[in-house]
Amino acid sequence: MIFPPHCKYVGAVTGTPCGERVYFLSRYLVRETEPDGMEVLEVEADPAGTGLMRSILSTRVLAAGDEVCRYPDPVNVQDRTFLVRAALRSGHRCTVFSGHGCQTTFVLDPDLSGFLRLHVYDITPPRPHLSATLGDLERTGLFGDLEVIFEHHVRDIREIEADVYPCRAAGFPRTLDADPVRPGDRVAGCLTAKDLVRECYGEEIGVESICPLGAVTAEPFVARCCRSERGGLGRWNGKFGAVVHWGASSWEIADAVRQVAAAWRERNGEGSGR
Repeated sequence: MIFPPHCKYVGAVTGTPCGERVYFLSRYLVRETEPDGMEVLEVEADPAGTGLMRSILSTRVLAAGDEVCRYPDPVNVQDRTFLVRAALRSGHRCTVFSGHGCQTTFVLDPDLSGFLRLHVYDITPPRPHLSATLGDLERTGLFGDLEVIFEHHVRDIREIEADVYPCRAAGFPRTLDADPVRPGDRVAGCLTAKDLVRECYGEEIGVESICPLGAVTAEPFVARCCRSERGGLGRWNGKFGAVVHWGASSWEIADAVRQVAAAWRERNGEGSGR
């Protein structure tokens, strides 16, 4: 796959007002061809040249004609995972993209195998804060340079069919923070809920765990937990990942993703997680 690391290395050719020269940063050119086609070129500018425009030492056609298509809508050119996925869906060897500020970039021979797969563990309802926040952040292009694919594992705790759930924010009719627990009740909750039930009702009432950490089966991962002492990088269920607090800020979540991606790659090299 050829996917320029930044759009500043890609030039859009509409004429030759400066002759057969290119901007000094250009490594690739996207050029319109007759009648309605495009071609993508790799160019080598003269490293010994001076000024903004440099002489071209060599040119190589990477894709042309029916091999090339243009994505129909402006995109966030920093969202690299989205761009590769869109290029894969196009059915063409090369997809050319335009940014909201008229930047140009392209993906040639799209391939996600080199991207890191990061597993996300969360629960719903209410809103799966970790999973949803990562989706919001990903759409801004914040993780574009990381080349990460998020695989979301969000458990719907309604499937437990418990009598009592942790808190009223999820909209359940009976919750630990608002209602008493009766003998024989089936209670769903995390470690904190288990401690609360033990303190208030004794050992007779069991609690079915809903903690996302208990669901971790793949690495690297990022998971949400209500216990702040569990936060940070570590191993859970024998898997390496990061734990963020239940009410973590967007910045804290983004930082955890960057930490676990960097640590994983330092230990295991580039490529997909298991």
